[in-house]
Amino acid sequence: MQVIFAPWRLDYILSDKNSESCIFCEMAEAEDDEAMLVVHRTRRSIVALNRYPYNNGHLMVAPSRHAGSLTELDDEELVDLFKTVRLCETALAKSIRPEGLNIGINVGRCAGAGVLGHLHIHVVPRFSGDSNFMTTVSQVRVIPESLSDTFRQLKSVFTVIGADNDSKT
Repeated sequence: MQVIFAPWRLDYILSDKNSESCIFCEMAEAEDDEAMLVVHRTRRSIVALNRYPYNNGHLMVAPSRHAGSLTELDDEELVDLFKTVRLCETALAKSIRPEGLNIGINVGRCAGAGVLGHLHIHVVPRFSGDSNFMTTVSQVRVIPESLSDTFRQLKSVFTVIGADNDSKT
């Protein structure tokens, strides 16, 4: 059996999953983007680094308004959300340079949603030889860069490419 030491995961494991607060609503309302790992905002969406990433550069895109599923979004929110996912693909290509991406939505606990009640889309950079997507059995993950370094790198790219993004208006 292989044992991997990942102390940063303990905060998540011990966190109150039944808390009334919503991390994505907190991110949307926060003023300190770096503390909340928010790398980009549009009028209707936020992009944040996953504090417990599956891979380096793992992003989450969420509507700014609390909504639990795609059916709860109006058309403008839905279009903005997916334009923002597309912008994430561009930002990751310019910064992390992955060989591929996994883009996914988990709605409901049985579907694997770690945060219930606030829809979010995972954008996970993939590299040859990395571990399985959304690991369910014991596998190894190597995250080669700190969250703060990844934040600074992506924030600067989003600042440049996000300025011309249609979803920002």
